[in-house]
Amino acid sequence: MAVKEIKSGTYFVGAIDWDRRLFDELIPLPDGTSYNSYLIRGSKKIALIDTVDPHKKNILIENLQKLNIQKIDYIIANHAEQDHSGAIPKILELYPNAKVVTNQKCKNMLMDLLLIPEEKFIIVNDGDTISLGDKILKFIVAPWVHWPETMLTYLIEDKILFPCDLFGSHLATSNLFVKDEVKVYESAKRYYAEIMMPFRNNIKKHIEKISNLHIEIIAPSHGPIYNKPEFIINAYKDWISDDVKNEVVIPYVSMHGSVEKMVNYFIDALIERGITVKPFNLTKTDIGELAISLVDAATIVIASPTVLVGPHPAIVSAVYLANALRPKVKFASIIGSYGWGGRMIEQITGMLSNLKVELLSTVLVKGHPKESDFKSLEKLAFEIAEKHKTIEKINSTQKHTD
Repeated sequence: MAVKEIKSGTYFVGAIDWDRRLFDELIPLPDGTSYNSYLIRGSKKIALIDTVDPHKKNILIENLQKLNIQKIDYIIANHAEQDHSGAIPKILELYPNAKVVTNQKCKNMLMDLLLIPEEKFIIVNDGDTISLGDKILKFIVAPWVHWPETMLTYLIEDKILFPCDLFGSHLATSNLFVKDEVKVYESAKRYYAEIMMPFRNNIKKHIEKISNLHIEIIAPSHGPIYNKPEFIINAYKDWISDDVKNEVVIPYVSMHGSVEKMVNYFIDALIERGITVKPFNLTKTDIGELAISLVDAATIVIASPTVLVGPHPAIVSAVYLANALRPKVKFASIIGSYGWGGRMIEQITGMLSNLKVELLSTVLVKGHPKESDFKSLEKLAFEIAEKHKTIEKINSTQKHTD
């Protein structure tokens, strides 16, 4: 991507990764990503905010050369993860007088991950500032926005917030600023679901903390820049809230058709009761789509056949993911089938320890589901509908009280 000026003296100098389709060898990237690095040219000092993934460092260097940057005084490290910090050693090699500005925790991690010598660091604390002459950078320590050492940087004069991973989106685009809000919303929601959701209670505190800042632009480390910051802030406020929607997510696997018959019948029973249903056949599902569905849903129903004595391995993986992401779901249930016995229900239940859910009735059938089993699924659908009505009444009462 060409160098682009965001505001006078502040430039995008990062790299777009059009072809990347997997992040951390785990997260699907259907739309690629970007590694956003920003250069701020003050009247006395020059600062580089974050760098890029090591395999794109040459693009960052070329962009700095386009701007004829002869010196860099400060490299601001908001986050130690290598897709943002990985090019720091190369930048220090090219600009040996530069200092890495970060907090103590991030310094320790950068020394471990990138072997940066201790004398190259300047340590800042929450609320500290650094002057570039006519521009001042303020640092906001925000632990557990994804990692324990994260911080945000705020350019006071230009009212730009550089939050690194917070508010980001894995989206490769030639647009510097958000153009297609629908597309960016979906990409940002996927990003939140896969990366930020486990830390939503911490993010609540940090969003409250930055609410006192006058922010005109949010420049994250992935995806396009927000010149209407309320767009992404309001989206986050919705996602991190405790409110859930009248939705049921059903991750499932069917080996010989029994579970599939149960799921199809159950879907119809839920739809008849006015509930939005999101089924995911795990043999065909993008796990990112499953994660997105968990952001808002009130209920998760896990549907599995029994393999030997436990759940199907794909179900184990999905349940592990859901437990790790800690969505705000309120209810959970398990349905499935078995041939001769097993401990599937107990094993799945034991894997949901991080979810603060009420466990509802389970439906476990031997072999092909029978009429009595379909009736049990009807009862479970009714139970879920009643639980969702209770949640809706509570939410309605709270809104009127507010």
